[in-house]
Amino acid sequence: MEQKTENKPSYGNDRNAHRPHGHGGNRPRASVAPKRELNEKTLDLRRVTRVVKGGKRFSFRCTLIVGNGRGKVGVGIAKGADVAQAIEKARHDAMKHLLIIPLKGTTVAHEVEAKFSAARILIKPSKKGSGLKAGGAARSILLMVGVSDASAKCLGRTKNKLTNALATLEALKKLTV
Repeated sequence: MEQKTENKPSYGNDRNAHRPHGHGGNRPRASVAPKRELNEKTLDLRRVTRVVKGGKRFSFRCTLIVGNGRGKVGVGIAKGADVAQAIEKARHDAMKHLLIIPLKGTTVAHEVEAKFSAARILIKPSKKGSGLKAGGAARSILLMVGVSDASAKCLGRTKNKLTNALATLEALKKLTV
């Protein structure tokens, strides 16, 4: 007697050849990393110390800005045991606190001033093509929002990047179109 054998095409080294259809095999794989539309910039990275009974415990604090350059921006602050962990936690925090800022072309709609803790900031609109005249944390945040024509001045008495960044966010929240 002759036995009938099915001739299936071979697709190389198929690990799931012994399984019936629908259990793995030749299904398309999902992409590993999703595309991100947000840019990020580390504003501040500090080693912080906590004094405990046995001595000192070190951790890292990261301040990170995320933005798409078209009106979305978020600032995240997080601590971690190492730098990579602190950055990842700060990225997650910034994504949770995204704000949508109304812009007027490439500048802000009107002059705005805000205060956060010891930091005060003044942001003024400028004509198209004049460029961004700002420094430090305010410049980084305005670039992430997508403002390329404006001027900003830190009027407060602090040089702390974190408080200046949060004052800039408070000012941007006050904008109306």
